[in-house]
Amino acid sequence: MSADFLNQLRSIVGATHVLTESFDTAPYTTDWRGRYQGQPLCVVKPANTEEVATLVKACTAHHIAIVPQGGNTGLCGGATPICGEVVVSLTRLNRIRAIDTDNNTLTVDAGCTLAAVQAAAEQAGRLFPLSLAAEGTATIGGNLSTNAGGVQVLRYGNTRELCLGLEVVLPDGRIWNGLRGLRKDNTGYDLKHLFVGAEGTLGLITAAVLKLFSPPRSTATAWASLDSPAKAVSLLKRLREHIGGRITAFELIDRTSLELVLAHIHSARDPLSEQSPWQVLIELTDTMTTDLSAALEEVLAEAAEADEIRDAVIAQSDTQAQALWSLRENISEAQKIEGLSIKHDISLPVSRIPQFIGECNAALASSFPDVRIVCFGHLGDGNLHYNQSKPAAQDNAAFIAQTAAVNRIVHDLVHALDGSISAEHGLGQLKREEILRYKSSVEMDLMRSIKKALDPLALMNPGKVI
Repeated sequence: MSADFLNQLRSIVGATHVLTESFDTAPYTTDWRGRYQGQPLCVVKPANTEEVATLVKACTAHHIAIVPQGGNTGLCGGATPICGEVVVSLTRLNRIRAIDTDNNTLTVDAGCTLAAVQAAAEQAGRLFPLSLAAEGTATIGGNLSTNAGGVQVLRYGNTRELCLGLEVVLPDGRIWNGLRGLRKDNTGYDLKHLFVGAEGTLGLITAAVLKLFSPPRSTATAWASLDSPAKAVSLLKRLREHIGGRITAFELIDRTSLELVLAHIHSARDPLSEQSPWQVLIELTDTMTTDLSAALEEVLAEAAEADEIRDAVIAQSDTQAQALWSLRENISEAQKIEGLSIKHDISLPVSRIPQFIGECNAALASSFPDVRIVCFGHLGDGNLHYNQSKPAAQDNAAFIAQTAAVNRIVHDLVHALDGSISAEHGLGQLKREEILRYKSSVEMDLMRSIKKALDPLALMNPGKVI
């Protein structure tokens, strides 16, 4: 890296916001799971959109690649440098720009954490419903770049559905201002959708207009035990028929997932006395003051009579509800403490999830005796986190080396059942080559054409997605 280029970056953002020493850049060079480690030229931390645009122009002029980064909580290595890029950390872009409660919109900088966005909405008497375990660190720009899902997709949709407008710095340094809070704008291509889910390969999202909702006035949370994923699907159908659109979350958790949380998270307690192979976490919300607990109790009683569930408990306080949610939200952390595993973030039609779990569990057990399967996720929207390891540490290293063979079993079955090998985590580095087996040549050609048109020098987040 030439001294002239480094000084140019310092002149744009200030010397203290250009990090070059390894002990300063270390937090930006490794992904959350510790799977990828990169070596950037430097880390640059701009303060506003204009600084982002100016430094992108400087990088383009020197043909130096850029890796956009938010909270660095991604799970596929999409925000991790490989070698020789400039990491552009957007965490200093953290302003709440505007709140319009009549239009139910919130305009924010991309570096705002998800928790800060939620808090800003709450202060205005509104709800921003995106919710996920890393919300205290994850930024809204990262959420948009990966089209994050979380636990309330069933009711509110992915991040894509929660975004009305974007501001983006393009690969040539121009700024596209698409910060329009419109529900209807039928004037040609809806450009924002190019950048949502693109993982920074087409440009740097610097701000967004987000949808707000009326906050819930009533909530009911329950934990139920059952025998199989098929019975969980039946319970979800029963809830939809009786409760309708008030179902906010419906999470499926296998016994192995729960046992890991109970083993590694000190505060965790099993909500039910009898162990069962599967659990579901249910949350209902309503913008009206309604006795949702009574309605939920009635449906669960019917489900018990129909032999869909074994037992259930309904939270009687916010503290109890939070304790139930912590069991679900700490699964990933418990897995990280336990050690490495082969992870899959997949989606399927809800109706095919029981078939997938049964067939894939059997196929993996046949090929890899004693495999430990951790299966949990957002059953209500068809998204499973389906992970494998060996229980004994001395066996796990050899098993992890079989990742390609495990992926082939899992991903081929997902594809055969009309599913997707990436539901909410993106492709990043992890699945960049794997996706070539499952996307058609037409899809890949379209993606390459868009990439070439917007980023002809291929400087935006190289080695990711495509």
